[in-house]
This record gives sequence, C-alpha cells and structure tokens, in this order.
Amino acid sequence: MKLTIFNNNGIKTGRCLKFNKNLLKKENNNILYLEIKRFLFSQRQGTNKSKERSEITGSTRKIQRQKGSGNARKGDIKNPIFRSGGRIFGPKPRNYNFKLNKNLKRRVIKDIINFKLKIKNIKILEDYDFKIIKTKLVFNLIKKLNINNKKILIIYDKKKKNFFLSSKNLKSIKILSINELNSFNLANADYLIFFESAIKKILKINK
Repeated sequence: MKLTIFNNNGIKTGRCLKFNKNLLKKENNNILYLEIKRFLFSQRQGTNKSKERSEITGSTRKIQRQKGSGNARKGDIKNPIFRSGGRIFGPKPRNYNFKLNKNLKRRVIKDIINFKLKIKNIKILEDYDFKIIKTKLVFNLIKKLNINNKKILIIYDKKKKNFFLSSKNLKSIKILSINELNSFNLANADYLIFFESAIKKILKINK
C-alpha cells in the first residue's frame, strides 16, 4: 500500500511512502477497549467524598425511646434516614488507574493506525515549518487536503513551533508529539495527519 506525501500547500510532492502488507492485519478489539478504558479511567481524579454517620457533627442523644411510641426505631440525629444525616455507602476517595503492559499499548496504537490506513483516513506531510504564525495557512492546508469540517489529529516528531501556534485556534484540530500519542486521541479523530518523520518513527517502533 502507498500513501502520497503532500507539501505545506497541500500539493502532491510526487513522493510516496510504502506500507508493508503484513501491517494491515485484523485489529484486536478487546485490547483496544481495555486501553481506551485505561486512558479514560486515568483522567478521573477519584476525589469524591461524602460523610458517613460516624463523620457527621451532631448530638448522639437517642431521639425517642426504643419501644412504645408506635413509630419505627430511631437512633441519633445523625441517622442516614434524617435530613443532614450521614450518607449510606457514599463515595470515597479511590484510584481508578489500572495497568496494561507497554507491548499492549503499542499494539493498540498500531491497530488504530492500521484501521485508519484501511479506510484511507491518513495523510502524510513532508517535514517543514511555517515561516510565520498564521492560522489561515493551516486552514488552507486542511482545505486543500479536502478534510475540513472533520476532527483532525496532527502528529509530529520534532516540534514545529509556528505550525503548532498556527493551528491552536482551530477547534477541530489537535496537534500532538509522538511522545504524547495515546489510543483515545487516535481513535477519536476522523483523520490523522502525520509528518513524514513521525510516521516512519512509529512504524519503526511498532515493528
């Protein structure tokens, strides 16, 4: 399989990048689910806390006698059945993180890239940076690639400062370093745009 490399104006350079057929194998949906779940769980702070009966400030006096009133038994005012009482089985601070090994994480990233390759939702740009910071340059590039109005993830190897700053105001575009790459952002994007050095490095890492 071949992908055309585009220049900074969205025009074909005449060069192509070849992909090994063995790369385009079937994805493992189970580990994809686990890795995205791990990523989303790791975003949770886990700091929710409610006070239980023993943590409420209030009188410990028994409200009414045990028998003879005709009502249900009641303890003190901190009883969870009363307003301002403690909460039964309320949330406690906890850590939602769980661990997956590095090989699985790399496999998931590779599987998502494989899928995007199959449906032809990957574009490759030659390595360059804009000379000036201008949002319109990125907007025109996306328009030339015919992928405007889509969620786009741009991945670079070496930081392109002007390109990065030029794309910050476009809500549909997210730009990440190869070291910040994660399965959620890859799967969530409609199109992936790789700088040439970035895609070569990813394929080398995941061989």
